[in-house]
Amino acid sequence: MSHSLLHEFFSVDGPLSKIMDSYQVREDQVHMAEFIHDAFQSDSPTIIEAGTGTGKTFAYLAPILMHGGKAIISTATKNLQDQLFLKDIPRIRDALKIPLEVSVLKGRNNYLCQLRMENVASEGLFLNRDDISHLEKIKRFSVHSVTGEISEIDDIPESSTVWPLVTSTSDNCLGQSCAHAKECFFLKARKKALSAEIIVVNHHLLFADLSLKDEDISEILPKVDTIFFDEAHQVPEIASFFFGNNFSSNQLIVYLQELNLSYAKYDLEDKAFFNLTEAIISLLSGLRSSLPAVGHRVLLDNIENKQAFIEDLKIVHEHLNQLRDFLIQNSDESPEHKKNLERLDNYLNQILLWLDDKDEKFVYWLDLYAKSIQFNITPLSVAEPFKKIREDHQLNWLFTSATLTVDNSFEHFKEDLGLNDAREKSYPSPFDYQKNAMLYVPEGMPEPNDSNFNIYLVNKMLPLIEACHGRTFILSTSLKGVAEISTLLKDEFLKRNLDISVLSQGNESKNVILKRFRELPSAVLVGSMSFWEGIDIRGQKLSLVIIDKLPFQSPGDPIFESKINHFNARGLNAFFNLQLPHAVIQLKQGSGRLIRDHNDRGVLAITDPRIINRGYGKKFWKSLPHYKRSRDQDEAIAFLKSL
Repeated sequence: MSHSLLHEFFSVDGPLSKIMDSYQVREDQVHMAEFIHDAFQSDSPTIIEAGTGTGKTFAYLAPILMHGGKAIISTATKNLQDQLFLKDIPRIRDALKIPLEVSVLKGRNNYLCQLRMENVASEGLFLNRDDISHLEKIKRFSVHSVTGEISEIDDIPESSTVWPLVTSTSDNCLGQSCAHAKECFFLKARKKALSAEIIVVNHHLLFADLSLKDEDISEILPKVDTIFFDEAHQVPEIASFFFGNNFSSNQLIVYLQELNLSYAKYDLEDKAFFNLTEAIISLLSGLRSSLPAVGHRVLLDNIENKQAFIEDLKIVHEHLNQLRDFLIQNSDESPEHKKNLERLDNYLNQILLWLDDKDEKFVYWLDLYAKSIQFNITPLSVAEPFKKIREDHQLNWLFTSATLTVDNSFEHFKEDLGLNDAREKSYPSPFDYQKNAMLYVPEGMPEPNDSNFNIYLVNKMLPLIEACHGRTFILSTSLKGVAEISTLLKDEFLKRNLDISVLSQGNESKNVILKRFRELPSAVLVGSMSFWEGIDIRGQKLSLVIIDKLPFQSPGDPIFESKINHFNARGLNAFFNLQLPHAVIQLKQGSGRLIRDHNDRGVLAITDPRIINRGYGKKFWKSLPHYKRSRDQDEAIAFLKSL
């Protein structure tokens, strides 16, 4: 493959133009494809930032498909996986006329598990009446489905309590030992992936495999020549989850309940055994009751009664050891019993990590839910383990996203993943932000910690919202902000007799809210961090994006707090080396919701005065595209009225 072949492919009369309407050559798209082509001849990883509108998907697909060999393309979400697998890759493959086999692979819990479906049907383990009717639909689906992907069943809600009962996890899957292994939907998908040249996965599945979380079914992903990360800005956070250790008290309780059912199923009932499992469940429930309220994330060292908590955890561990003795004495050779013992050993080892001396390279923290505790051990940095993985897998490592630089520098991203030896390139968005977009920062806003901040925000933004007849996103840094802003807006719309709908995160699912926003003639969508990225609304439907505050991560977050302490202990400025770069990248993501194609026009309003009155504010607006800038409300209103 050569640069000339790429030029021909992307040329005005080339193969790509034959399959796309109104095709236009984009110079940076071609240059990006060339840079990726050159990566295949380099020993260094490659990092590319490609601004919105560059055409990055086709820019990386063309050289990857032309290069040949096996490649994994990893992206952030299942929706993006489907977009690549069902639309983008087939179009490039057809244009190139290359007979490549392409496969998509998702995590186990996306596929129906025939064994668990069969067990739940025979045991009647239902949480409510809906489970019964949902199970009947699932059984009918299982007979006719080719893929077994539960997303194909669109008349059972995602929140249904039946899903965990009919899908498996790496914890409870029997793998090749299962009686249903031959017809297993997940194993079929894996087998297909093993034979494909291009495998589309998501970051979670890829890191589950790279960190050997799935060693019970050998290597899920095949040996490949290239791993390409799209939406790579999410990689450091996702990697930290898999390079650590995580389990929940609820997982352990579910395991004990399944153990009870397993023993009842094989007529191995024993009163002492059931008394022991019930005692452990009671101990786990007691652990939760001794901790703070729901919604807290807390460092182990910050628990008031830490020593008592550890002592209680030791008692749980001792009881589990007693349970292990029972399993060894009473188990048979069935795969299910072997798996039960294997799962128990895993939990015993995980709890031991909390009882032994702590590793200073990790953060030990708890996520507290209504009735359960998530135990988390997270590395302070993933640079070292990720570098080791790269050394162990000598292949082409490529990373791209629209948001990887801070003030035109890749240093923060490279530091996070230990990519100091990387080749790097940044391609700005081709959109005319000076002509089509305005960055407006209102005068007279209080500091973000002011108790009346949201009242000021709504008063300042109402004239702009009226000027564009709704068609607005308000992106808040907190769910509390979402609730307050939504209530204030509804009151003001009512007072002014404005027929503008307010759609708030939390009232309905994200997809339903977005669907309603697109359908309603006049609406304001108020959302928190899950709405800051991955959303593509083009045209006049969205003309105003309001960001309430610069998205600095909460200092109360235990991982972030520990990282700050770690930076300070090394004599580094945690604010400038950690907090600020993280916030800049988040702001770039949120602001990217506004301009999605060449014809889009609109206003980005940032109501946090720190972007102007703090020295570090320059880092934010210098990292954004070159908007026309204004602090004049009348100018912003006039711009919106001209759309």
